[in-house]
Formats: sequence, C-alpha cells, structure tokens
Amino acid sequence: MSDDRGPGSETELDGGAAPPTRRARAACRERFGAPAVLATAPGRVNLVGGHTDYNGGLVLPAAIDRRTAVAARPSGGDRIRVRSATLGETATVDPGGDPRSEWTDYVVGAARALDRSSDTDAAPIGVRGVDLAVASDVPPGAGLASSAALTVAVGAALAALGGMDVPDKRLAALCRRAETEFVGVPCGVLDQFASVFGRRGRALALDCRSRDYECLPLPAADARIVAVDTNVGHDLAASAYGERRRTCRRGVALLDDLLDREVDALRDARGAFGRVAGDLPPTVRARCRHVLRENERVREATAALRAGEFDRVGACMDASHRSLREDYEVSCAELDAVVDVARDCPGAHGARMTGGGFGGSVVALVAPGAVDRFAGRVRREYPDRTGIDPDVYRCRAADGYRIDVLEGE
Repeated sequence: MSDDRGPGSETELDGGAAPPTRRARAACRERFGAPAVLATAPGRVNLVGGHTDYNGGLVLPAAIDRRTAVAARPSGGDRIRVRSATLGETATVDPGGDPRSEWTDYVVGAARALDRSSDTDAAPIGVRGVDLAVASDVPPGAGLASSAALTVAVGAALAALGGMDVPDKRLAALCRRAETEFVGVPCGVLDQFASVFGRRGRALALDCRSRDYECLPLPAADARIVAVDTNVGHDLAASAYGERRRTCRRGVALLDDLLDREVDALRDARGAFGRVAGDLPPTVRARCRHVLRENERVREATAALRAGEFDRVGACMDASHRSLREDYEVSCAELDAVVDVARDCPGAHGARMTGGGFGGSVVALVAPGAVDRFAGRVRREYPDRTGIDPDVYRCRAADGYRIDVLEGE
C-alpha cells in the first residue's frame, strides 16, 4: 500500500512524519501483535451540495488524500481493543455495549451495524474479539469527514476479518447507520459514500436518493483543492444540525399538502415551489429554498466540471456559501472570513463552507499557480480578522477505501 500522503500537504495532524498506514501497523504490532488486515479510508470535501444529502438531494464531493488507517487482527476474546496512535490512547469496548460519548463509539457503531444489520438475509458476522490500531491525518472536527473515514476504515477491516464480502453501496449504508443509529448524528450518506467511492482525480456527482453517481474529472493539473480549517470546533450531534433537518421534514409535509403532487423530498417540489412559497412560514421557506436552489447549483457545477470550466464551478461554490449563510443559517463569522479572503484572491475560482457548518472548514478551488498566494493570504488575513491561526491543507481528489490482507508481519 502507498504512503497515503499526497504531495503538498502543509499541516500534520499530530506532527508525525510517518503516514497513517505505517503508524497504524506499528501501533498494532507494538500493542497487540502482527496485524492481519489493513484498511484505509479518506476524508472528503464537498464542492457543492450543502445539507442536501439528508434531504435526498444532489451533492458534489471529492475524497481527499488524507486518510484514516486501521490495522486489525483477531484476538480470540469477546471485546474490541482499540489503540489510537494519533491520540496515544488504548480502550477496551464491548461490541454489544451502549454508546459512551467517546471516539470509540464510531468503532462500536461500525461493529454493531455489520453484526446486526436488518436489511439483508445474510447471517451476522459475529464481531467479537478484535484488536484494532488506528492512525489518521484527517483533522477531527474540521468538517472533513474524519468520523466517516474512521467508520468506513473500521467497517472494512472488520468485514475483512470476518470473511464478509460487503458490496460498496452496502458498506456506505452500514457505516452511515453506525453514525445515525449508534453515535446519534443525523447525517446523510454523503460522507460515507465519498469515503467509499472516491476516485483519484475525480469528483463524485451523487444523487442521494437513488444512490446513482457519476465520476467527473477534477485533475490537480487544472484545479487544486485547498481546505482551510478555521479551528472553530463544532459538534453535529449537539448543534442546530438536527433542527435544520426537522425543519426540512416539516417543509416536505407542508408542500405535500399545498401542491397537487406527491412530495416525498424537497426536490419533488422542483418547478412548483415558487407558486406556494408564500404560504410557508418564513424559516421553513428559507430552508426549503436553499435545498431546492442548492440542487440546481449541483446540476450547474456538474455540467461545468464536465466542460472543464472551473470558474463556473467556483461561481456555484460562492453562491452555495451565500445561501448557506443567509437561507440555511449554518455559517459563522470565521467561515465567512475565509470565504471573503478567497473571493478577493486572484486565481481562487470559488470557496464555500464544507461539512455541517457552525465552524469547521472552507473548501476552495484554486488555480494551481495561485495556491501559494492563496495560502499565504489566508494565513495573514484570517488571524487579523479573527485572532485565530488557520490550518491550510493542500489536497488532491483521491481514491476511496482500500483493504489489504497482510502476510508475514
């Protein structure tokens, strides 16, 4: 397996020079013994399509070359022992236990989803005694899908240890279930799908209702992905994320009554929303308007990527951020500050918040020759505006999860 670290990465998550794969394997050998399998999964950015995934809408993510690695081996016991090389912590968890509001919940959630899935006739794999070592360079809490990278990597490793052939779409769905049903984050399938289906040099145009997707060219020679972590923390499970989702469900119910058509998701009001928007409560109207227009922006950005027109993609990103700030109200001053810097920087095609919002990161699409200038301006101007130092990550669109069976460790 490759070292997983793309060229140009500027900030190490924990200061270690070794890639996550090497650190995970070393941690497993030192703490538990030789690993039998190694699984890795990437984080992601979302170019356009904010808060549309759990509304059954359209998204345009790309997996990035920052990954979580899990080295795993059977232990013969009835517990999961897990070592975080990044945190320097070791924990023992019961795969049948309750959530503990700790990072290990994602490990247990993945095991639970695999072991107790109810949407298949396949027998449970009987996840019991397993030793796992985890290392990552996906920054946690930055809106770059660190939890999905962890859950997908753990799920893939456990499935490999159990001899379970899990189709990719099913793996993404099970890992989403781990987060929604066990951890308690009401997320859509965007993060897990991007972590599973990512392709090097490609973005994914994903329909979150049908789960159909198209790989679109996003070559680093033509446009670079730059993620800027505002270093403002967020917790999706405890934030207004859930409130936005409930408001959208209310909008679906109201539109279903107001329109002469069946509305199962906000997208079903396409072309008719304007006729009845005035009959909706103002907040519901604004949330629904964002989702419907955001779906259109994904369509526009998808067409622009096919044509290699990155300024058009950037315009969709800028419009997306305005809508997320004004209609969906999930931005914050720190995110807006980075987007403002990008808007004034020559060579930056566009920028928007990525992730759930209320902090986290901004993703910018930047011409290759302008990346140094953009990164320098962010490092100078963002602290001047906020008093906070940002972390800047130069990224490339990367492949999704990978499993290796190890021999002779």
